[in-house]
Amino acid sequence: MTATVPPLTENAAGRRRVPLVLRNRAFGAVWLGQVLTQAAVRMFQVGTAWWIVAYAVHDARGLASGLFMAACTLPAVALAPVVASAVARFAHRSLLRTAAALAGAASGALAAWAYAGGPPLATVYAAGLALAACQAFFDPCLTTSVPELVDDADIEAATGFELSTQSLAGLGGALLGALTVDRAGVAGLAAGCAAAYLGAALLVTGARFRTVAPPGAGDDAPAGPAERRTLRRILGGLPYVRRILVCFTAANLFTTAVFVVIPLYTRSVLAGGGGTVALLEASLGTGALIGSFTGTRVPGRPTVAGAWCLGLMALALALPGLVAHRPVVAGCLAVAGWCAGAVSVRFVALFQRLVPPADKPGFFAVMQAVLGASLPVASLAFGFAGDFVSPQSLCLVQGAGLVPAACALALLKSPTTVPAAGGER
Repeated sequence: MTATVPPLTENAAGRRRVPLVLRNRAFGAVWLGQVLTQAAVRMFQVGTAWWIVAYAVHDARGLASGLFMAACTLPAVALAPVVASAVARFAHRSLLRTAAALAGAASGALAAWAYAGGPPLATVYAAGLALAACQAFFDPCLTTSVPELVDDADIEAATGFELSTQSLAGLGGALLGALTVDRAGVAGLAAGCAAAYLGAALLVTGARFRTVAPPGAGDDAPAGPAERRTLRRILGGLPYVRRILVCFTAANLFTTAVFVVIPLYTRSVLAGGGGTVALLEASLGTGALIGSFTGTRVPGRPTVAGAWCLGLMALALALPGLVAHRPVVAGCLAVAGWCAGAVSVRFVALFQRLVPPADKPGFFAVMQAVLGASLPVASLAFGFAGDFVSPQSLCLVQGAGLVPAACALALLKSPTTVPAAGGER
């Protein structure tokens, strides 16, 4: 018999070679909006953490910076049920636009206050909390919206672009956050964030979303009355996915502490300034960016590939505890970032395939909450410990803590329906 699927025409093949963000204008606009929002929130977090350590606090710097990072991670956990309900109930374009606009208003208000006079530390903490709350709605909403923006064949490519946003944001925040604080203070930092958020709101407003909700639901109208399961039932029906999330939650307890350790390590070990913070954060972000685009090429089943990546990340995070040279530390962070990016794209693409469409709004909200549950604990624990032990010791603790998570992930038995590398395409 002859093949039933005709070969791609030259024109179709040529379109496939064009990057997704260029041949799909709606997805490209929304993706760029996510780049701006996550770059803004990361820029604010990196810049403020450096401002606390270098300028604002003289005693208990570790605890103060850890408390700030904990405040920035709480909304994703505390608001998970509200986010899931909002993503399932409201039109996604409207929700994305509103979240970006509110974040722009909050950072603009902080910029005005800072220009008028130095804002209290508590005000800066509150601003970080507000921006993180807006991002807690934006990210899972965009992830859920991917099928409304791209064809099924492009889901994995869209996932790679979406996850690369976090890497681009880390890179942008690294290059601009600490340097902006050194040159323009909190006022300049907040003003730059406000411009990015408002630009994102405009981009989302101009994008067109396809309707995949039940009949009668429009692009800017609430979704129809489809039956939705609770967050507990969603995870209860996905035991394999649930175990993966538990492994990564444990791993995040040690990996995310890097954002508290970098400013402390820069000041106490490397005796550097904002430029050094920018270099280290940029190394981490660049590695994650490369990993998000190359993660699908890592061979093996997702759990095996993820275990190897976590093991390599453990070595990369621990080595700065033994070798305190700036190029070595930057290289280790680049490797750690690559591992994080590669793992993320493999597993989020896998979840896009395994989770039923009706459960996706709730699932991606609860995924963000479950993975983020360890972030406040990690920020406070490593920040508090940083006032009593050296940052080099903290690096060794990070590396050692990842080993059990890597072993647990490697021992997970995959269902027979789970594809290996490249199978999710």
